[in-house]
Amino acid sequence: MKKIKNNELTAAPSTMRAMVMEVPGQPLKEKKLPIPAPTGKQVLVKIIACGVCRTDLHIMDSELNQPKLPLIPGHEIVGTVVQLGSNVEKLKVGDLVGIPWLGFACGYCKYCRREQENLCENALFTGYTMDGGYAEYTVAFEDFCFILPSIYGNPSGAPLLCAGLIGYRSYTMAGPNAEKIGLYGFGAAAHILIQVALHQGKEIYAFTRDGDIDSQKFAKKLGATWAGDSTITPSAPLDAAIIFAPVGSLVPKALKDLDKGGSVVCGGIHMSDIPSFPYQLLWEERMVRSVANLTRKDGLEFIALAAQVPVKTETTLFPLEKANEALAAVRDGQVQGAVVLVM
Repeated sequence: MKKIKNNELTAAPSTMRAMVMEVPGQPLKEKKLPIPAPTGKQVLVKIIACGVCRTDLHIMDSELNQPKLPLIPGHEIVGTVVQLGSNVEKLKVGDLVGIPWLGFACGYCKYCRREQENLCENALFTGYTMDGGYAEYTVAFEDFCFILPSIYGNPSGAPLLCAGLIGYRSYTMAGPNAEKIGLYGFGAAAHILIQVALHQGKEIYAFTRDGDIDSQKFAKKLGATWAGDSTITPSAPLDAAIIFAPVGSLVPKALKDLDKGGSVVCGGIHMSDIPSFPYQLLWEERMVRSVANLTRKDGLEFIALAAQVPVKTETTLFPLEKANEALAAVRDGQVQGAVVLVM
C-alpha cells in the first residue's frame, strides 16, 4: 500500500494472496485473487493477522456444511481500514479494527428486534458464508467491525475476535453468582477467559485432555486454582462449567462436577453427540445451555474489559502460506494458547 487519498486506495496492488477452500476436506490452496471492492456500508481492510479457530476445522470437515464456495476462511481478523464504501458513516481510513464471526445481521427479523442478533435469520458469517481473513485484504460491513485499542493492533489481538468473544459470552451465561468455574478444554478461549475471570475475583478449575500435563501446567501458571484431566473430579464442586472442547461426553461429566443450581455452558459451534445421562445429574436446578455466535454488545463490552485487564494472549505464529500447517496444529491440540496467521 503506497498512498491513501480521499478515502480511496491509490497506487494500490490489484491482487492479493489468499488461502482458499475449494473443496471441503481438502487442503487450502494459495491463490492470487483480485482485491475485493467495498460497496455501500462495507470497508476494505488490509489484514495484519487472522487467528485460526477450531470452527475453521468444523467448516473444512463439513461439520458446518453450508459454506460459501470457494471460500476464504478465517474470522479472527485484525487489520486497518484502507477504503470506504459509498455509504460508510462511522469508520475512516486508518482505523484499526477487529472483524469477528458475525459479519452481518438484518436488524428486522424477530431475533434482531428482541436484541438477539446472534440468532438473526438472515445473518452472514465471516469466513463461512462470506470471505474471511486468510488473505491480505477483506471487506466487512462497518457496523460489524470493532474499533480496537492500539495494544491489539498486532497478532496478539486476533484471538480476541472469536476465542475471546465466545469465551466472554459463555462466561456471562454462567451467571454473576458463579465463583468456582470449570473450563473444559484449556486452549485459545480458556487461556483468555481465565485472565478475565481472575481479574473479577473468580476461581478457575482447568480440565484438559487426559495426560496433557503441559496444558495443566500452563493453566496453573495463568492462575488456575486446580488443573487436571477431564475425567477427574475437581477439588471442589463447581458453580458453573464452560465446555470449549467439542466433546459431547463432557456434558454429563460437567453436570457431575456441578454444585446445586449450577450451569453447564457449551461454548462451541459444533460438538459430538451428548450421551444419555440420568435425570439425577440435572436435578436440583442444574442447567445445560448452548452459546451461539455473539452480539455486538458482547464485543464492545469484552474489548473494553480486555484492555482494562489487560488480556495478554499466548500465540504461535504462522505465515499466511502455511495456513494448512496452522490448521493441523489446532487440530492436534499441541499448541498452548492460540494459533495466528500473519500477512
